[in-house]
Amino acid sequence: MKKNNFCKKAKTIVPFLLLLLTAIVGNAQKLQLSGFVTDSNQEPLSGATVLVKELNKGTTSNFDGGFNLNLTSGNYTISVSYVGYLSTTKTVEVKENQQIVFQLIASENALEEVLVSALRVKANAPVTHSNISKKELAKRNLGQDIPSLLNYMPSVVTTSDAGAGIGYSSLRVRGSDAKRVNVTINGIPYNDAESQGTFWVNLGDFTSSVENIQLQRGVGTSTNGAGAFGASLNLLTDGVLQKQSAEISSSIGSYNSMKNTVKFSTGLLNDHIEFSGRFSKIRSDGYIDRAKSDLESYFIQANYIDDNTLIKALIFGGEEITYQAWYGVDAATLKSDRTFNAAGAVNNNDGSLRLFYDNQVDNYKQDHAQLHWNQTYSNTFSSNLAVHYTRGRGYFEEYNQAYGDDWLPLDVENQVEGNADSIVRRYANSHFYGVTYSFNYKTAALDFILGGAANHHDGRHFGETIWNRFAGNTEIRDIYYDRPGDKKDMNIFAKATYKLNDKLDVYVDLQQRRVDYKAEVKGSPKVAETYNFFNPKAGISYTANEKNNVYFSYAKAHKEPGRGDFEKIPNTNDFPKPEALNDFELGWRHTSDAMKISSNIYYMKYIDQLVLTGEIDKDGAFKRTNSGKSYRLGLEIEADFKITDHLSVRPNVTLSRNKNIDFKNETNDVITNEGDTTISFSPEIIAANTIALRPFQNFEIALLSKYVGEQFLTNLEESDKKLENYFINDLNFIYAIHPKSIVNSIHFNALVNNLFNVAYISNGYHDPDWGTYYFPQATRNFLVGMTIKF
Repeated sequence: MKKNNFCKKAKTIVPFLLLLLTAIVGNAQKLQLSGFVTDSNQEPLSGATVLVKELNKGTTSNFDGGFNLNLTSGNYTISVSYVGYLSTTKTVEVKENQQIVFQLIASENALEEVLVSALRVKANAPVTHSNISKKELAKRNLGQDIPSLLNYMPSVVTTSDAGAGIGYSSLRVRGSDAKRVNVTINGIPYNDAESQGTFWVNLGDFTSSVENIQLQRGVGTSTNGAGAFGASLNLLTDGVLQKQSAEISSSIGSYNSMKNTVKFSTGLLNDHIEFSGRFSKIRSDGYIDRAKSDLESYFIQANYIDDNTLIKALIFGGEEITYQAWYGVDAATLKSDRTFNAAGAVNNNDGSLRLFYDNQVDNYKQDHAQLHWNQTYSNTFSSNLAVHYTRGRGYFEEYNQAYGDDWLPLDVENQVEGNADSIVRRYANSHFYGVTYSFNYKTAALDFILGGAANHHDGRHFGETIWNRFAGNTEIRDIYYDRPGDKKDMNIFAKATYKLNDKLDVYVDLQQRRVDYKAEVKGSPKVAETYNFFNPKAGISYTANEKNNVYFSYAKAHKEPGRGDFEKIPNTNDFPKPEALNDFELGWRHTSDAMKISSNIYYMKYIDQLVLTGEIDKDGAFKRTNSGKSYRLGLEIEADFKITDHLSVRPNVTLSRNKNIDFKNETNDVITNEGDTTISFSPEIIAANTIALRPFQNFEIALLSKYVGEQFLTNLEESDKKLENYFINDLNFIYAIHPKSIVNSIHFNALVNNLFNVAYISNGYHDPDWGTYYFPQATRNFLVGMTIKF
């Protein structure tokens, strides 16, 4: 068993820790302008932006809505803004230390926040979370998928099959794979109901229609969908715009990458109605050979708004055609040709390569429709009701040479003379629809939410023969398997935050969830499983003063197995068990003019965790198995240091231990106890840092760094089956001009990925029969773009 060298590895991260501990800035003696930012109910607004226009400097309000500015005597224009509220400005004469209060009035976008308020948490909630704004997303939005744009958030590891962030990509949080990261769009579940994965490739350029994102790490709050088992990602789409606008955005880059986007908004018509939309096209050849992506997407919405009502109807979706790159590169080939792609290979009888099948593609289309009704009845009571429908359909086509039962459909094999070469299409068609709701009662002391959802997934998985070398009785388009999947998912939850006094808040969150799943899968009896889960959560938040907040929380979560977990299990008694998780979080947050620090310790104790085995199935999805007992123990630190008015540093680091306890390994029907082993794909160190320099107005240059420790591909800690640690850097340039014409602004973006040309690998798998395969990521490459706003 490999000896743990955790302390040795921790040395790598010393520069990040030093940044967290050293951020003292000398200042000349100045007068102090302090104050508070509140809403119309005199509730504090944490995280509001307070800007001194004459100095182009500012700060943000803390947990109590308070802020402090050190200024010399004189007259200043102070502007305060906050998402969902109208900005306000005051002129202040500073002659001595003084205090001022800003009371913000809710705008129409405050109603937008109701779309996600039932699932999101506020700044001082006892839940570990991070937010990312539209402004931050826009800095690097040059065509790459959402996982790539979230790469520098705490505990996040991302990967791309094609190697350059366009096409099939995914993320892991705290070592938990994408099937455990619950994704909602405006509170509507996005994860595939059966596989529980997220396929960002179906929503190309969706970032351009996102207002903001909240990442909750751990169990988080009660949510809709399959539930968070490592993290939840809540996306809020574009809000209502008061003024008409339009924008054109284009970018180009390495590997023939290109993105073109057109957006528009009518602004409010007759003060009540707004229409807006986006159309995008992205293409890339990919870093990996033939890993082409051709993505088209759209986003259209209509809004009706008055003082207390928001009705939002939106449709969005996309169509993707990507050449498959999900088999990776074998260990031997990697040494000489790290961009080799075995998908579609057609070999001669002697095993030599003859050609590649040109239609080895994934072709899928997905359309979403959502209708939201948000209503505010009084200063204390509001509600949100939404209905939704998602239609998915498509296939992947594949040339298979005679590799045996696992690689040739059995029903076809029985009709041909021995193992034979074939071309097949495997389809996935689905309908997903349902309703979500929440009711919010809020007073000065109590914030209570009752919510829930009822969703139904109706899916069909089937395969067609396109060609067989020895066709026998088969014809083109013959269906050789046809397997349905039906899933009903219902939940109801009640959440309450009660303010015991000015410093102490208590949080309780109770959820009951029921899942009925029926399916036919390969090599197993029919699946007919019902799960009833009770998921309690509770926490306390203590605000010691205007700068410091501490919290503790406990959360229970359960999760049902996915469709792929049931495959090739001949006995229903051996079907996978649902997972259970107890999540404990202890955190401290500090905010001041010069710095923000959020740190927390987490302990995630699993029972029957479905861990990745390191193998993949025919669809390119990772296989999983129950591991008995396991845990994740870690420390996360996230900070934002304002070194000067022109320089900021934003580091984050995660140090963790991720262990299976008394792991049982089965080989050739023999079970051995391997003792405590490291959970696959769970690095002990994840760190990131952003150094942003703004030498003059409207220009920023940022160095973004990412370190990921070594990851084992299996749960046996085998040194020859692991991903080596890597440290990469990106360089981001942002510049804007504001011409006095019909053009409001022109924004220029440039991104140099992997600045120091590191040959690194972010993903891989091990198959007992075929060996170890890897997914190399792109060496140095670039993207440049321009956005014109009217």
